[in-house]
Amino acid sequence: MSIQARIEAIIYAAETPVTLEQILELVKDSVIAQQEGADEATAKSAVRAALEELVAQYGTSEHGIEIRQVAGGYRMSTKPEQHDVVRAFAKSLKPPIRLSLPALETLAVIAYKQPVTVPEISEIRGVDSGGVIATLLDRKLITTSGRKAVIGRPILYKTTKDFLMRFGLKDVTELPSMEEFEKLVAESFQMDEAAPVTEMASPDSPEAAPAAEPISNDSVEIHSGTDAIVSETAGDSPEEAIETHASKASD
Repeated sequence: MSIQARIEAIIYAAETPVTLEQILELVKDSVIAQQEGADEATAKSAVRAALEELVAQYGTSEHGIEIRQVAGGYRMSTKPEQHDVVRAFAKSLKPPIRLSLPALETLAVIAYKQPVTVPEISEIRGVDSGGVIATLLDRKLITTSGRKAVIGRPILYKTTKDFLMRFGLKDVTELPSMEEFEKLVAESFQMDEAAPVTEMASPDSPEAAPAAEPISNDSVEIHSGTDAIVSETAGDSPEEAIETHASKASD
């Protein structure tokens, strides 16, 4: 991968303006390896030149976004002339979904074990999961998948196309491993000091007698999987705030 491509990926992924020093720290080893006899000063010069060229490329009329210097660093922003169309698009997007930890755990079990019944979900989690199924159905993250051919013929549940879109997945084979999923959930809740981190029950854990679903006000916000676009505040009221995942807005 070229230096320019690496820099472009770093700036795009950054939530805040990224400085030249940060970029250099990430790519200098590969720059030195590519250029025989190069040292850190040479690498810094090469990174600066690649960055300036990248800024110039995005500055042409063929691009709807640009790389701007903001607060001592660089970030991607929509160009001012594109604000109207981007604002209209952002308003058409679905708002982020907020799920409680029990609902997220239940959704994880369904995603990994589908099609699965409520008793099977409750057996895996160790608590009664019937209450959160309605929430997941209402959010269109799961749907019914017929009935299981056992006594009582319980309803089977599976994830939906909306689930794939919300999590940015091509199909369920792209799901992370259970260990990775647990780590992601734990990290999400650690970001809020007031939110306790609860270990998720693994589908392979020993059976436990179902108990009542614990009440939790903790929640995880799930944005659309679309890598987009803008984050722009149109006013001071909540109704006027437009928020999208991994957004890059111009000031």
